[in-house]
Amino acid sequence: MPNPVDAIDQYIETHLDASIAELSRLCAQPSVSAQGLGITECAQLVAEMLRARGFSTQIHPTRGHPIVTAEAKGKSNKTLLFYNHYDVQPPEPLELWDSPPFTPTIRDGKLFARGVGDDKGHIICRLAALDAIKAVNGEYPCKIKFVIEGEEEISSVNLPPFVQAHARELQADACIWEFGGVNHQEHPQMFLGMRGICYVELSVELLSQDVHSGLGGSLFPNAAWRLVWALGTLKDKNEKILIPGFYADAQPPTARDLEMLAQLPDATGDWKKRFGVKEFLKGLQPGIELQREAVFVPTCTICGITSGYQGKGSKTVQPARASAKVDFRLVPDQDPEDIVAKLRAHLNAQGFSDVRVDFLGGEKPGRTDPDHPFIKLVADTAQEVYDAEMEIAPMIGGSGPYHAFAHYLHVPIGAAGVGHPGSQAHAPNENIRLDLFVKGTQHTARIIQRFATE
Repeated sequence: MPNPVDAIDQYIETHLDASIAELSRLCAQPSVSAQGLGITECAQLVAEMLRARGFSTQIHPTRGHPIVTAEAKGKSNKTLLFYNHYDVQPPEPLELWDSPPFTPTIRDGKLFARGVGDDKGHIICRLAALDAIKAVNGEYPCKIKFVIEGEEEISSVNLPPFVQAHARELQADACIWEFGGVNHQEHPQMFLGMRGICYVELSVELLSQDVHSGLGGSLFPNAAWRLVWALGTLKDKNEKILIPGFYADAQPPTARDLEMLAQLPDATGDWKKRFGVKEFLKGLQPGIELQREAVFVPTCTICGITSGYQGKGSKTVQPARASAKVDFRLVPDQDPEDIVAKLRAHLNAQGFSDVRVDFLGGEKPGRTDPDHPFIKLVADTAQEVYDAEMEIAPMIGGSGPYHAFAHYLHVPIGAAGVGHPGSQAHAPNENIRLDLFVKGTQHTARIIQRFATE
């Protein structure tokens, strides 16, 4: 009689074409949360895929986009929760795609499509793992739950209150997060926390219309300059954020955090090659200080500025309006709403009460105990699949609704999936590697099997 683990691995490999076909169907359905494109249809498709596997499924309306939840019984009452999102980033600029973003295309051992890596490939990876387990064992080994939202790419505004209100229904013993995969060394990696975020739009309107710069440049206030001056008060040339009290709640990394950071591989060479980085801020060099700066220091980033004429050639015009998108990445125990209040007070104190602040979304930072037994289980099973020790980092620089799950559900949060550094998430030609889809699915199946019996 074949070993069940080997049989599950083999099932995953032999059914790869069917899994990729299902993933292609999901990726062909647009679901751009920022534009409200295809959201309802995609939520219904996700629910349909879960129901086909015996899950009881609900689509919950919110003030924004719907949340899909699902539950299936198993041999054990232990409960494993999966968090994913079905929404994707806008595909623009379309001209930089080598194939249409919503026409999934395989080439060079990769599947290309918007959302294939972030996050639809991970959804299908989990479903494929469950298919293999059920085909071999005849049932799921434990209770399985899913939460799949449609607003992750726009800061998950409605998910934290949903998790808080539905904590009893979502109760679980552990959670697998929406992403996972390998680093630039092809080693599996796992992040045990996420920074928070506070995303705002700053805007100013000084005139009723744009005006000829020959007249306005001499006499009228310029909205673009006004905004630039306001932005200039937020941060100095040494990257220090100048908002009073901004760092008050920021907690430094613990000795255990620093220990984990010191064990991480140096990725600076890969970043320089992949992103064309010439040098790092603050003159940072490879080492523990750079690793610490990457995840345990809050930031203030101008994400975009809009004002006046930006087309081809020249247009001598003075803009009446100007706006900028700004995000603050937050560390424990900073709170996005507190940061918005401090930002407003700072602008007022600097004489910029006319600069409007619109809070577009925020999430608190969240952490998982690195020494929880579930984290060891995830790492041990990864080594079996990838034949390499899992790299475990205390935090990732990005943000997500991590805090809601850790705080309201009190679950340890691990990671497994299909990502790789060249996945081009949020960029043109987003992709997953088919070989890593197989490994990510095999890893996920092992987690489910081992979790149910330990």
